[in-house]
Amino acid sequence: MTGFGAGRGEAGGEAVSVELRSVNAKFCEVKPRLPRELAALELELVKTIKGRIHRGVIDAFVRREAGGERGTTPRADLALAAGYAKALRELKDSLGLAGEPTVQDLAAMEGVISLGESAPDLESAAAALQRALAAALDALDVMRRREGEALARDLAARLDAIEKSAGDLSRQAPLQVQAARERLTARIAELTRGMPLDPARLAQEVALFADRTDVSEELTRLGSHLGQARGLIRSDAPAGRKLEFLVQEMNREINTIGSKSQDAGISAAVVELKAELERIREQVQNVE
Repeated sequence: MTGFGAGRGEAGGEAVSVELRSVNAKFCEVKPRLPRELAALELELVKTIKGRIHRGVIDAFVRREAGGERGTTPRADLALAAGYAKALRELKDSLGLAGEPTVQDLAAMEGVISLGESAPDLESAAAALQRALAAALDALDVMRRREGEALARDLAARLDAIEKSAGDLSRQAPLQVQAARERLTARIAELTRGMPLDPARLAQEVALFADRTDVSEELTRLGSHLGQARGLIRSDAPAGRKLEFLVQEMNREINTIGSKSQDAGISAAVVELKAELERIREQVQNVE
């Protein structure tokens, strides 16, 4: 599921901020982006995120904030300063000038004095990172839960539609046996030109047809899968992969019903069921 969360943490003079952005994906993939000086904390960052999130691509942006006793500090490039001093003396000697280069002269030269981040205290930085990450994950979870609630309502409505269609099928299926009896009786009468037909033989053929087209077991299993899917949607536990499996099983039962059907109305209902199930399958890809 998609979402965004941000957090900030401080510990022992270190301050760290974290931003998390997630998009839909079948599995959990974390893409960490940390400052070079905090690279040693990457594995713990990924582990913590995967402990809370089970699906999605999560971009994690970590920033070490400047300021305080561990903020930016000026640094002198002594080798560069020595090179400038030598060049200035050579310039003085070649032009016959007086004086020596001063500290102020060298400090004004490009690159001699620069500002840089001080080396972090990794223990404090790790504690600050965990605090910032916890806040960011909480904020991300709030947004993902809102999306999850909307998905749950949509999935529940679609499951209701499938259950209603399945109920219609359970009432239509027995009618095709009676229709088959009537068609077979009319066909035999046409072929035998009025000769009496054997009722036992007719009953046997109708019984064979009824057995071939019986979909009660498939409808029972479909109803069971629908009930399990509703239970997963109501649960707070991660349910995306289990729902994917149930969708596959529902599709199997619907396909079997379609293959057994000898009625145009039932065949049309099966097509509608498969279309609705495909929409569910697409939505399930977004479920944690």
